[in-house]
Amino acid sequence: MALTHLDLKRAAECTSVAPQKLHRGEGVFKCPEDQLPLDYAKIYPDPELEQQILALPIRCIHSEEGCRWTGQMKQLQGHFSTCAFNVIPCPNRCSVKLTRRDLPDHLQHDCPKRKVKCEFCGSEFTGEAYENHQGVCPQESVYCENKCGARMMRRLLSQHSMAECPKRTQPCKYCGKEFVFDTIQNHQYHCPRFPVQCPNQCGTPNIAREDLANHMKDNCGSALVLCPFKDAGCKHRCPKLAIGRHLEDTTKSHLTMMCNLVGRQRQEILELRREMEELSVSHDGVLIWKLSDYSRKLQEAKLRSNHEFFSPPFYTHRYGYKLQVSAFLNGNGSGEGSHLSVYIRVLPGEYDNLLEWPFSYKVTFSILDQSDPSLSKPQHITETFNPDPNWKNFQKPCSSRNSLDESTLGFGYPKFISHEEIKKRNYIRDNCIFIKASIEIPQKIMG
Repeated sequence: MALTHLDLKRAAECTSVAPQKLHRGEGVFKCPEDQLPLDYAKIYPDPELEQQILALPIRCIHSEEGCRWTGQMKQLQGHFSTCAFNVIPCPNRCSVKLTRRDLPDHLQHDCPKRKVKCEFCGSEFTGEAYENHQGVCPQESVYCENKCGARMMRRLLSQHSMAECPKRTQPCKYCGKEFVFDTIQNHQYHCPRFPVQCPNQCGTPNIAREDLANHMKDNCGSALVLCPFKDAGCKHRCPKLAIGRHLEDTTKSHLTMMCNLVGRQRQEILELRREMEELSVSHDGVLIWKLSDYSRKLQEAKLRSNHEFFSPPFYTHRYGYKLQVSAFLNGNGSGEGSHLSVYIRVLPGEYDNLLEWPFSYKVTFSILDQSDPSLSKPQHITETFNPDPNWKNFQKPCSSRNSLDESTLGFGYPKFISHEEIKKRNYIRDNCIFIKASIEIPQKIMG
């Protein structure tokens, strides 16, 4: 059977595909509807039925995608040539297939083989080449990258950035640091390496600003300098180059100045030493005097007859009497060679004119037992006396007297402790002894 074998009603319902062609399998034609074999010799066209089928109404195969076209089946192929939803290849042969309605946008913006003309230089490119051309077109108008506000063609930008832009960076030719061009002039007013002239006009060229002070201090021959003996009193000032001649001409006067300076400094040192001693002495009427390296000092005392050691001075109380203890380690007078002798003397003090004379307060000497108090009770050797007001050394001392004046031998005990007794217990420990002197001052005097 030919086309008349198809059911007319079935053909009318087929609105989304064209009439199917008969197909052949293994050399035998089969009906596309029921798959029964057909005798090709018995198939013949039926023009009348074909016209009826081609006249049937049909929808576009893209109706589900949005196409609203309907018409006769014979008009379907003609509709495909204009259908907005029909898929077609790009006419530029870029290998892309897309619906007809998307084609204009593709041709204008996306097709890599579209023809595009640069709006700046007028050159024509394919779409792919144009994308590479964008951002590098030498004719495109761009702003300066240094944000100076200037706008120019890209081909002029390099020259502008290197030689014209006020915001370009440029190294200072003196110190090498980078600066924005429009600030570099101001920098040179402060640049440490900017060359300046010596204010003394010594002729030294190109002195760096930061080196000028050292130049004027050490190298400038025209700089005025003071005489090296200025601290000794010389007021001479002259150029550095002339200072040698000045020193040669004034050697004698400079020597005199130095001698006077040394004298003044010696007096100041003595005064300072006296003040330091005053600050360091005790002011509570108690002295604990440590004599270290005892064995060596004892041998020294044995070799030197009547060799006396002196304690630091101390005061009986604030604004009180100034006293000092002395010791003969090998004894003195009746104790020489066998005993330790201790004495106390009155020294000239700062407040002598405010005090009562003669000195009359009880004095106590002790040599301290250095035994551990947690093991045994220390047994100090102690002697006490009241000064004799008629003895000359308890009178008001004259200001010229000092601790080395032999005429001012103090009052005390030639046989304070024997050499044998001092070796007992721990009067000597770690090769040192402690001698204590205390003055008993009434509380009303202290106040």
